[in-house]
Amino acid sequence: MSGLPAAESATAKRVLAVAPMPPEKLAYALARYSRSPDSIRDSVEWVRTHDSAKFLESFYFQYGHASIADLGHVTICFEGVSEIAATEIEDEQLWDGQARSSRYQDFSKSGVIVPPELTAQERAIYLHAAEQMLDAYTEVQKRAFTQLQQDLPRPAEMKEDAYRRNLAARAFDVARYLLPFGIPTGVGQVTSIRTLEKQIARLKASEFQEAREIGEELGQACAQAPDCVWDAAMSEPVAPTLARHAEAEEYPRQMRADLTEWAKQHLPPPERRTVPDVDLTEATDHVADLCATLLYPVTERPYGELYEMAQSWASAKQQDLLSVALQGRARRDELPRHFRSAPFVLDIVMDIGAYRDLHRHRRCQQFRQQYTNTLGYETPDLVAKCGAGRIYADALRAADEAIAKLPQPAAQYLLPFAARSRFLFKLDFAELEYIARLRSGVKGHFSYRKVAWEMKQALERLDPMLGELVQATPPWIEDPLKR
Repeated sequence: MSGLPAAESATAKRVLAVAPMPPEKLAYALARYSRSPDSIRDSVEWVRTHDSAKFLESFYFQYGHASIADLGHVTICFEGVSEIAATEIEDEQLWDGQARSSRYQDFSKSGVIVPPELTAQERAIYLHAAEQMLDAYTEVQKRAFTQLQQDLPRPAEMKEDAYRRNLAARAFDVARYLLPFGIPTGVGQVTSIRTLEKQIARLKASEFQEAREIGEELGQACAQAPDCVWDAAMSEPVAPTLARHAEAEEYPRQMRADLTEWAKQHLPPPERRTVPDVDLTEATDHVADLCATLLYPVTERPYGELYEMAQSWASAKQQDLLSVALQGRARRDELPRHFRSAPFVLDIVMDIGAYRDLHRHRRCQQFRQQYTNTLGYETPDLVAKCGAGRIYADALRAADEAIAKLPQPAAQYLLPFAARSRFLFKLDFAELEYIARLRSGVKGHFSYRKVAWEMKQALERLDPMLGELVQATPPWIEDPLKR
């Protein structure tokens, strides 16, 4: 008969819920739990009488046990930030959160966020153009709502308030094309301490001054008592140790500058090729794909052009580009996301509003070129039908004129959601199928529904068997009274 004791009693409780704790203390408790034979109850009690900051300073920041910071989660809300800053905030792959929707709210009286770097004269130009856009937004929304009432009579079984809410949402779907990227919004997020540290470092190095200031404020918020307290016992700072260490992430900024200069010196004049708005490439040449991905955000060229160009280069030129991308990397800097490969690459020209909706998909690598008005604007069919064509066009023209007078990158705050820009999504079949199926549904905005449907069409052309597996809904199938 064995003399070993039973590992667990047959009646021992196997699942134990842990009540909310300050994020750094929770990370300490779970990290200690993984490094000792004690029960989680004992580890929690241990943390009550020991300094979590000393533990994190040693194991996380000094020894580099980064996974410890995944064990504590922090809830942060950002209020009164611009849509452009919200996009910067959300640009994390391991991120959980929500931003205020532009589809169901009236932004006509919200004003705009003014880029802090503008001079007084530039500020006046910016505010005047933004006011014109918001006035047009209000008028287009009213006319679109009236037109929808004529086109879509209320079904007998639908209550009046539900009917009006649905029509209002559809009217905002049209009017939102005139919202400037500087429109204010709010973002709520729940992230691990590790993701939060990366977010702070990335924001502090952003090209947008507003985002850099938000990065500074985010670090300060981690070191202070929380603003919203559910339990009075949870009033201590949420992540004070993190706040002492999160510094601006210099490597990505340096890499971008180096790649921009390399592209100027080594790339021939752009080709004048016609490329579909949704262009799908199966990236079988991994080195050429990496070169094209590195160059995509620092040029205005389609991915396909860059990919074919890189395929034609000698290996020495490819190696030179990779060396330039890595020359500023320090020992603890991770490889940038550009170095992550995927079988499919989607180069998409779409309006900024559609991108804000598709940007939330995390199981892929996303890149963008500079937001621009050089690729034109989207105009919903309902704009002309409701008699708002001139109003819409005049607002876009006013935006163009003001953008030309403002410095970059602040001028991008005036870009309307209608502005078409270029975005890259690198993903596998499962994520492509998921986006195409989900985003083509009748409840979605017609702009990204079109993109989702064209994703399926592009895959069918590239691989008919896989394309047939994607169950996407054609954009001409509609149910306007469904949300």
